Amino acid sequence: MASDGARKQFWKRSNSKVPGSIQHVYGAQHPPFDPLLHGTLLKSTPKVPTTPVKAKKVSTFQEFESNTSDAWDAGEDDDELLAMATESLNSEVVMETAHRVLRNHSQRQSQPSQKEMPEPEPQPIAEPPVAPSGDLRLVKSVSESHTPCPSESTSDPVPLQRSQSLPHSATVSLSGTSDPNALGASALSNREASRLDKFKQLLAGPNTDLEELRKLSWSGIPKPVRPITWKLLSGYLPANVDRRPATLQRKQKEYFAFIEHYYNSRNDEVHQDTYRQIHIDIPRMSPEALILQPKVTEIFERILFIWAIRHPASGYVQGINDLVTPFFVVFICEYIDQEDVDEVDVSSVPAEVLRNIEADTYWCMSKLLDGIQDNYTFAQPGIQMKVKMLEELVSRIDERVHRHLDGHEVRYLQFAFRWMNNLLMRELPLRCTIRLWDTYQSEPEGFSHFHLYVCAAFLVRWRREILEERDFQELLLFLQNLPTARWDDQDVSLLLAEAYRLKFAFADAPNHYKK
Repeated sequence: MASDGARKQFWKRSNSKVPGSIQHVYGAQHPPFDPLLHGTLLKSTPKVPTTPVKAKKVSTFQEFESNTSDAWDAGEDDDELLAMATESLNSEVVMETAHRVLRNHSQRQSQPSQKEMPEPEPQPIAEPPVAPSGDLRLVKSVSESHTPCPSESTSDPVPLQRSQSLPHSATVSLSGTSDPNALGASALSNREASRLDKFKQLLAGPNTDLEELRKLSWSGIPKPVRPITWKLLSGYLPANVDRRPATLQRKQKEYFAFIEHYYNSRNDEVHQDTYRQIHIDIPRMSPEALILQPKVTEIFERILFIWAIRHPASGYVQGINDLVTPFFVVFICEYIDQEDVDEVDVSSVPAEVLRNIEADTYWCMSKLLDGIQDNYTFAQPGIQMKVKMLEELVSRIDERVHRHLDGHEVRYLQFAFRWMNNLLMRELPLRCTIRLWDTYQSEPEGFSHFHLYVCAAFLVRWRREILEERDFQELLLFLQNLPTARWDDQDVSLLLAEAYRLKFAFADAPNHYKK
C-alpha cells in the first residue's frame, strides 16, 4: 500500500490536474440553467424501441445489397451505422446479433496471421445473414469491440485492439493490380471520396437536413466540409442556406462589439485576476507550435476574456482554455493547405479572415460550453458528478480493474478529473480530438452524456497495463501519461465504437448505478 507521503507527493506533482489547483473567478448571478442539463444520466438517454421495427421492403438487389453489405464488410467504416441504430432496432435483436458477430470475430482473431495464410481463391458471393425480425441493419461496432456483452461475460475482458482481419477490398482481384496495399489504399480513397460526395450533396440543398447530417457525421467528417459541418451541428449557423451569410455577418459584428466594449477593462481591478490567469494559462496549452504564435495568443486571450465576462456564474476556469483550440484549428484549415494540424501556421492568413475565424471560434465554443457549464461553476459540480458516474460505470463494466485501482488507493478523481475538465484533450493528440469531436457533435449531449462512456471505454482500453502495475505511484503516473502519441483516426473510431456499445448496453439499465 502506498504511504501517505507518497500520495501527498503525487497530489503535489499533479496539482495542475486536480480540483485543488483550479483558480476560479466568480461574479454576479447568472440566468438559471436549463433544467434538462441537470437531469440524471438515465433521464437524458433516449429510449430504445421495445418492439421490433419492420424492415423496409427493397425492390432491387442493389438496394438489398446497399442495406446489408456494409454490416458484414470488414473493409467499410466500422461505425457507419451506429448513429442511427437505436432509432430502428429492437435491443434483443441488436444484442443477439452482436453476440454472433463477436464470436465470429474471435474465431478470425485466433486464426493464423494473414502473412502465413495462402492467397484466397475467389468465392461466389453469398447473401449476408439476416438478423432476427427481418431488420437488416446491425450495430457494426461490435465486430471490433474488446469486451463481451454483460449477459455472456464469463471471463476477464480482452483489451481493445485493432482488428487483424484483412480489409474486404484486399481479397477482391482487380485486373492489372496485384499489390494488396495498393488495393486497400484505392478502396480507402474511394470510400473517402464517396463520403465527401454524400456530405456535399447534403450541404448543397436549400435547407440542410441536420438529422441526416448528424448520422453522416458520426463516423467522421471529411476535412474539406468539416468547418461548415461543425458550424451547423453546433447550432451556430442555420440550416437554411440563404440565411447563413446574414447570420455570420451579424454574429461576427456582435462579437467585435463585445471586444470594443469589454476588452479594454481587462486590466481593471475587478477583471485583472481573470485576465492574468488567462495570460498565464495560454502558453501552457498545446500544440506549442500553434500557441506560441503571437497572433494566436492574442486571439485566444480575447476569446477567453470575453467569454468569462459574459458568463459570470463560472467566470474563467482552467480547462476552458483548451476547448478553444479544436474550433480554431478546424476553421483556419479552411484557408491553409496544412496536413499536420499540430503545426498550423497563421502567418499566411489575411487579417480579415483571422477576425472572422476568431468570432466563429468564440460562438461555437460558447455553444459547447452552454451544455457543460456546470463543469465550471463553483466547486465544479458537473465534473464531480461525472467522475462519480465513471467510477460506478467502470465497477459494472470491469470489476477487476475497479478493484485493482481501489486496492492500490488510486482515486478516480486523481486522473479522471482532467478527462472531464479538458474533454480528454490532454490525453489525445489534437488530430484525434478533432475526430472525437466529429462524433460528439453528432450525438445527443455528446460532450456531457456520451463523453462519460468514452472515458469508460478509454480507461478499460488500458486494462492490461493497469493490472500489471502494483504500485500506487506507478499506477498514477501511467494514468496521467497514457501512451497515445501515435494514435490516429482508427484508434479513435474503435474507442467510439466501444463507447457506443457500452451506452447501448448500460444507458437504459434501471439498476445501472446501484451497487
